[in-house]
Amino acid sequence: MNKKGPFIFIEDDLDDREILTEVFRELSYSNELIFFSNGIDALAYLTESDIEPFIVFSDINMPKLSGMELREKIHENEDLRLKSIPYLFFSTSAEQGHVVDAYSRSIQGFFVKPNGYKELKDLIQSIVGYWQKCVSPNYVK
Repeated sequence: MNKKGPFIFIEDDLDDREILTEVFRELSYSNELIFFSNGIDALAYLTESDIEPFIVFSDINMPKLSGMELREKIHENEDLRLKSIPYLFFSTSAEQGHVVDAYSRSIQGFFVKPNGYKELKDLIQSIVGYWQKCVSPNYVK
C-alpha cells in the first residue's frame, strides 16, 4: 500500500465529485485525487500505470463495468492484488445483497455516502485515518 499515492474515485456523479474534491481540499491531504466515471477507464489506469494508488473508492452502479465487476477484475490480477490497494465501496445505498456480494469478493470496506457535508467529511477523515495507520505487506515489483 502506497500511503503517498493518489486517492482513486470511480464516481460518475459530477456533483458528488465536486463535493468530494472540496472535502479532500479541506482535509489537506497531500495525495492527488483522481476521478474516473466508469470502471473500464479505472481498470485501464490501474493496470497500465506505474502509479500505485493509496485507496480506491468505488461506486457500485456505474456504466460499462460495475463496481462489483471491477473489484473482481482487480482481485483476479495478481499484480494489482499484491499492491495491497484498499478497495472500498462508497455508495448512496447499501442493499443487503450488495454488501454480502462485496465482502465475498474480499472488499476492504463498504460505506454509505452520508447526506450531510460534515458527516461526509468526518467519514472520509475516519477512513483515511484508519488506512494511514494500517500496516500492509510491501509490494516488490
